[in-house]
Amino acid sequence: MLDNAANKEYFEEQMEIIFKAFNQESFSHQGKYFTIPPEVPYSGYDLKEITLVPRPINRPVEMWQPVASGRSIDFMAKHGIHAMLSLNGELLTDRILRQYQADNAKYGRELELGENTCLGMGFCIDDTEEKAMNRVRPYHDERYKWFAPFGFVRYTDEQGRMWGTPGAPARLPTVEDGVQQKAWLCGPPERFIEYLHELEVKYPGLEHVMFQYPEGMPLAEFKEQLQRLGEDVMPEFAQSATAAAD
Repeated sequence: MLDNAANKEYFEEQMEIIFKAFNQESFSHQGKYFTIPPEVPYSGYDLKEITLVPRPINRPVEMWQPVASGRSIDFMAKHGIHAMLSLNGELLTDRILRQYQADNAKYGRELELGENTCLGMGFCIDDTEEKAMNRVRPYHDERYKWFAPFGFVRYTDEQGRMWGTPGAPARLPTVEDGVQQKAWLCGPPERFIEYLHELEVKYPGLEHVMFQYPEGMPLAEFKEQLQRLGEDVMPEFAQSATAAAD
């Protein structure tokens, strides 16, 4: 958090090691931060390589990485890593998905917009939007009391400026802000179905949507939310998938 450049460098060397471990029968690594195997005597001889046991059977390994600022997208595209983004404002989501598509094209992967990505959003189902917002409000507000001071309000103003940057809002977001930004989906099941169909049109390659647990919501209440999602929303898309297959 204090040195993004050093953090990026450290992370990318860690990923280099993971790629070697997944894809090579045995490997060694000598980098700025890591030496593998360590240069120490081992059972009477110098160990030159190590092996990951067990190695993944299916390779290349499908990998997913969260996207926050967008600085890692080129790295992800270069290595074929899938993108996970959640609780972003609508303009920022669109910007990231288009950048991900463009960066993949640079490396020879022609993707439909939204392909190889997962879009996550906060949610609450109730009879009306107002009831749903009031129901999830205490959990939403508690979440952002912690996240907002670290700059993790990934909303934009009408000009596309990130919250917290000069000229854009710098306050704690409300549930109403989240719904307006389409980072949170609140309302009756019909609204969920309508919005998911909107996403199908806007991002034709998008196959994965995650409804995020509102941190702090009691387990029984969240199970009830999942049950409503499964009974009142998902059947609409199971029917769509069946029709497409036919």
